[in-house]
Amino acid sequence: MLHPCLVPLQCSKSCGSGRRQRALQCVNHNQQEVHEMYCVNQIKPPNLESCSTHACDFIWITGEWTECSASCGQGYRQRLVSCSEVHVENDNYEYGHQSLSNCPGTPPESYMPCNLDPCPQPQEWRAGIWGPCSVSCGDGVMERTVQCMSADGQGQQQQQQLRILYEVWLDTIRCQEIQSVNGPVPDSEHFLSIQGKALKVYCGGMQTETPQEYITLTTGEGENFSEIYGFRLNDPTQCPANGSRREDCDCRRDYSAAGTTTFSKVRLDLSKMNIITTDWKFAVNREGKSVPFATAGDCYSATRCPQGRFRINLSGTGFQVAEGTSWVSQGNYAVANIHKSQDGSTVSGMCGGYCGKCTPSSGRTLPVTVA
Repeated sequence: MLHPCLVPLQCSKSCGSGRRQRALQCVNHNQQEVHEMYCVNQIKPPNLESCSTHACDFIWITGEWTECSASCGQGYRQRLVSCSEVHVENDNYEYGHQSLSNCPGTPPESYMPCNLDPCPQPQEWRAGIWGPCSVSCGDGVMERTVQCMSADGQGQQQQQQLRILYEVWLDTIRCQEIQSVNGPVPDSEHFLSIQGKALKVYCGGMQTETPQEYITLTTGEGENFSEIYGFRLNDPTQCPANGSRREDCDCRRDYSAAGTTTFSKVRLDLSKMNIITTDWKFAVNREGKSVPFATAGDCYSATRCPQGRFRINLSGTGFQVAEGTSWVSQGNYAVANIHKSQDGSTVSGMCGGYCGKCTPSSGRTLPVTVA
């Protein structure tokens, strides 16, 4: 009678969700391997199983501090902070990067000020008027004469150049600069100077030539979502249940543009101080089609009975929706009911029509300011 011979192999991991594989051989009564056709009538045992399912330990790993960004005055140092999973393999410790939420306690500081002694100041800088720009658009250069005047009125003259593209940079540090100091580092949160304030911003794409800034929405996805409602009334001239949402209505769920999208981070265009509403890198499509940030709509009713919803909550981010930001209605019988908090940190909307939606009046962007 033939039976399989099982040769177990070592578990792939010492902790966490490991896998163990074993080779299967078809052998005869003398334990000699024969062709597998002789075992065709026997149930084949599984060759994979879970192993080492106990949880791994997580520890904080810190890199070396960078050199101070300034030799005097206000500067800063940075270091890489990561949460790592510890594996023990043959008495050797191996580390794997994990989400920061896995590690216990507060993460070590990744940013600290340095060189706070004031810089020596000249007695007086005397600057001339900026000359004309070298180009009519794009990245041009202006020049002016600058003199450092001594007590006896003598001065040394030098030329200064200013790239128009960098005018906004005078009080703004971007992820591109962090990358230029530290090199290609993992995507993570950094303190950036934005309009004179130090704000925590997520730097994405730090392994590429074009790092991008993202606002981490600390209030979570439940407070930051967009919805195009999918139900449609069979009689669009009605507004049942006094406008409240009920899924047992006399309606059908066939609106092809419907969808619900939640957001954990949103893309920030620092040069224009806009949120890009159609960036989906940190968005989750819960159902249907992707819906841009700050957008809602439906095809429910033609009687000012909106069911589509959106919500924005920037509390705790250091940003707020810019004053004067408005929403516009688009489509048939479109209506938008928008409610903004006084400080601009939260906005909610009920929008729809037959069919209709609302979007920020600025199009695919949402203007924001530093709170």
